[in-house]
Amino acid sequence: MKIVVIGGTGLIGSKTVERLRKKGHDVLAAAPNTGVNTITGEGVADAVAGAGVVIDLANSPAFDEKSALEFFRTAGHNLLAAEMAAGVKHHIALSVVGTERLQSSGYFRGKHAQEELIRSSGIPYTIVHSTQFYEFTGAIAQSGAEGQTVHLPPALFQPIAADDVADIMADVALGSPANRMIEIAGPDRVRMSDLVTQYLKATNDPRTPIADPRALYFGVELDDSTLVPGANPRIGPKRFDDWLKQSARKN
Repeated sequence: MKIVVIGGTGLIGSKTVERLRKKGHDVLAAAPNTGVNTITGEGVADAVAGAGVVIDLANSPAFDEKSALEFFRTAGHNLLAAEMAAGVKHHIALSVVGTERLQSSGYFRGKHAQEELIRSSGIPYTIVHSTQFYEFTGAIAQSGAEGQTVHLPPALFQPIAADDVADIMADVALGSPANRMIEIAGPDRVRMSDLVTQYLKATNDPRTPIADPRALYFGVELDDSTLVPGANPRIGPKRFDDWLKQSARKN
């Protein structure tokens, strides 16, 4: 089966492509650097021609509302129109747990717009809401940096390893469309401030972490329900401790 992975050269995309190719599928890693640009439309129709499944893992290059809305609306329209013309049987998109609760953020309003385009497209679909990747922990720390301190909300979240996300995305691609949103998460529900504190210590970062209930997460105020999945999410097995040890060995 031909499977197209939009954003196929990125963190999750490259891992998903690798897994699907190992299973014997004809997988196209589509991205601007491979001649497929969902914003301009360049190469999109040729890329999806003959595909049974398209996985959209592309992300907006900027988090501000104008950029995010323009990216997700334009890319979504161009991609879905090409898929409809090509007769694609399953459209899969990766989004974020809590998107519907994060609408004070322009970026997440863009993600919501993307999801609405998918639901109204007429193409069978699965929207996968993932929690934050372990690989994103450093960026979370940086977002709260103030000099030699890092201010972090003590809200609960349930992060997941990128390898586990890719495993699940590959499984979803080989299954039937859910025609709904499904959630995926890591095995442990922890406080963001605690997890980042552990990360800073493990990476010998000298900055002082501060659990601050007023600290924002990329401009959004969190509570203990904002970023956690609902009942019965699909769980990736890798724990944060094991991911940290593995990352240390690679470095």
